[in-house]
Amino acid sequence: MKIREFHVRPNLPPELKPLQEIAMNLWFSWNWEAVQLFIRLSPDLWEKSYQNPVLMLGSLSQKALDEAARDESFVANLQRVHQNLVRYLKEPGWFREAHGEEKDFRVAYFSCEFGIDEGLPIYSGGLGVLSGDTLKSASDLGLPLVGIGLLYQKGYFRQILSLDGWQQELYPDNDWYNMPVTIERDGEGKSLRIEVEMAGEKVRARIWRVQIGRVPLYLLDTNVKENSPRAREITGTLYGGDREMRIRQEIILGIGGVRALRALGIAPTVYHMNEGHSAFLALERIRAHRAEHGVSFAEAREQVFASNVFTTHTPVPAGNEQFATELVRKYLQPMTEEIGLPWQEFLGLGQMVSGKTPDFGLTVFALHTAAHANGVSRLHAETSRKMWKDLWPGLPESEVPIHSVTNGIHTRSWLSHEMADLFSRYLGPRFQEKPADQSVWDRVETIPPVELWRTHEVRRERLVFFVRKQLKAQLVRQGAGASTVRAAEEVLNPEALTIGFSRRFATYKRAGLLFRQPERLVRLLNHPERPVQIVFAGKAHPQDLPAKEIIKSVVHFASDPRIRHRLVFLENYDINVARYLVQGVDVWLNTPRRPLEASGTSGMKAAANGGLNVSVLDGWWCEGYAPDVGWAVGSGEVYKDPEEQDQVECDALYNLLENEIVPLFYERDKGGLPRGWIGMMKASMRTLGAAFNTARMVREYAERFYIPAHRVGTRLAKDAFASAKELSAWRSRVAAEWSRVSMRVDGAAPSGDLLVGSRVAVTVRASLGALSADDVAVEISYGMLDPAGEVRDGEVIGARHEGREGSEEIFRAEIPCRASGRFGFAARVIPRHPDLVNPLTPLLLTWE
Repeated sequence: MKIREFHVRPNLPPELKPLQEIAMNLWFSWNWEAVQLFIRLSPDLWEKSYQNPVLMLGSLSQKALDEAARDESFVANLQRVHQNLVRYLKEPGWFREAHGEEKDFRVAYFSCEFGIDEGLPIYSGGLGVLSGDTLKSASDLGLPLVGIGLLYQKGYFRQILSLDGWQQELYPDNDWYNMPVTIERDGEGKSLRIEVEMAGEKVRARIWRVQIGRVPLYLLDTNVKENSPRAREITGTLYGGDREMRIRQEIILGIGGVRALRALGIAPTVYHMNEGHSAFLALERIRAHRAEHGVSFAEAREQVFASNVFTTHTPVPAGNEQFATELVRKYLQPMTEEIGLPWQEFLGLGQMVSGKTPDFGLTVFALHTAAHANGVSRLHAETSRKMWKDLWPGLPESEVPIHSVTNGIHTRSWLSHEMADLFSRYLGPRFQEKPADQSVWDRVETIPPVELWRTHEVRRERLVFFVRKQLKAQLVRQGAGASTVRAAEEVLNPEALTIGFSRRFATYKRAGLLFRQPERLVRLLNHPERPVQIVFAGKAHPQDLPAKEIIKSVVHFASDPRIRHRLVFLENYDINVARYLVQGVDVWLNTPRRPLEASGTSGMKAAANGGLNVSVLDGWWCEGYAPDVGWAVGSGEVYKDPEEQDQVECDALYNLLENEIVPLFYERDKGGLPRGWIGMMKASMRTLGAAFNTARMVREYAERFYIPAHRVGTRLAKDAFASAKELSAWRSRVAAEWSRVSMRVDGAAPSGDLLVGSRVAVTVRASLGALSADDVAVEISYGMLDPAGEVRDGEVIGARHEGREGSEEIFRAEIPCRASGRFGFAARVIPRHPDLVNPLTPLLLTWE
């Protein structure tokens, strides 16, 4: 049977034409006035369409559209919103004003998932939501950036729970022709395609575009007729399939993503790998340089390495992709041969110990191919340095070149419109223009307590009504009895202290910590004068059976007649559910097993809306916590025995709830206001709001990584890669001579005690073989000694070159004595070159 395809679009009256442009730009998702346009057309249809305006417009009757076109008030509002969009798209933004001199600057941001809005379900959780928030802030800041990802036909699963509480997964197909995505076409109007060879099969992918304000997101789709059924499934499901499916997805993302940019005529100067899923992009970039510029592998690698940025997101082993070497050989050996990279050398780039590690790791490969690497909080960077320190043998752990850029949130996407209105009145328009400006957030203190509290109470009420509606629908679908369904209409109390716990369910996140003492929990929830209620939500990975068991245990506990009106588990956690929760809870609960939470951002979203955090000191909360903004469970201890940790921290959490949190919430003045609680709300919003947002985060990436990477990468590629060729030749010469490098320190350490403020003079004599003093840097690593006599968290100072004596180069330095105690120092030499972005990768290092 031959099917002829045609497409039908809504027949919008001329007065409503701007609706189409607004619907096709995800800018609407963080602009409440734009959202109100669609709600005004049909509130029910807006909800039924999963808040997807394209689907909604296609579902409205022609009569409804014509009536809206005749509504002068609606048309005037539409014109105002459209003018706001047009004005936004034309604004120069922070980047052009601050760094307009950066010629041809453009960042390509690769991620395997993007959580932008609930109407575009190509995300699973925190990684995707962060990626989406990053693109939104890049748009707000005017940062020249494009996103690259995959267009999953089934996206991530929809969660449904059986009446017994067991998670089941549904994978409904996405209808891209009724979503805010557009096929990219060539000059002849044909859909733009790229091709990637996989194990002898040519796999084709078409390119779709999602517009997020000023930032385009390009998504690759292998579900095309030319492909085999197996190839069409590559972009079928996010995080689905076996190991072979995963490597095929990641080849399309990394290698195919670079080819897609080339097909689109886009030439990024910086490539950012958000997690290791896209790490194979380094191979494609090297291959393209070799093919287009005739450079060697080593020369191409210099330019690629200098302009790659890598962000690692998890200290959990499952989050760091690894593949069997034979599977990697099946798919990557033809490309390594094409670019002139010996197979064993390539494998070594993905192994902790070259030739001795059984699997090929994408995190390791990314660390070897990106000059700029970071974790997503200070603690996570510290944990990552500990995890990956063996890649830099001989280097102190504190110097492992993995830095930190703490995550944030796109505040306007997560702030309730009621709170946004309050901010507009008291913080002024600069709140939208400069969300990372502390002086703007300081104006939270000018908000009258009664207004702030009433706004928060409205959001708690909305949360309660939302939970009742969702729970009722959930129970009806499960086939629950009529009395159980009726009871859902009365769950939760709009005036009770409400705690939220929602995130991806994994065992290390310890959603069941409170349930270790069930009777204590029952007493807490059912206190006659100070009741507490908890809303849980979250998905477990389909293959994570222990996490599914945790969900089941929560659901079982919630069915206890004594507390089922106080404890609820909502199924199908997504952006919409998350938004209601973070905007309506009083307390945001987080109980990960330290240090396994890389960052976490849900608590940031709650804080922006006035929610107070109570959390283990892990991830971002290590930086955000202060006694006046929330509560810490424990003091950052790390336990050898998980059972002991759970017991101690469960007790600590209950003590906080019973003795501090609940009493403070219910302590009211004569007017019924919890003045102490409101004071903490203001302190939390003022302190955390300015720091933990993606406006600050994206600016930090731009100034610390993107701009330096752009400048060096551009310089290395200039004049037919002249500087890259020179750097490559220099590196080869230094590596060949390094075994002849040695050094010694004149004399012994100072005898006797020194006074604070004095300085220790150090003279180093270096024998460099055929190298010159310009080829190396001599450094002194010093610091306080631990009981084992090792320098911990030391500092490094450079030594001055002061000439030559015989065959030795002379270097001198002075160590400042800033504090009292037992100190030590050691001298070392490393390579030095003006174009060397990261002198520690690959590592050449000689200690005395």
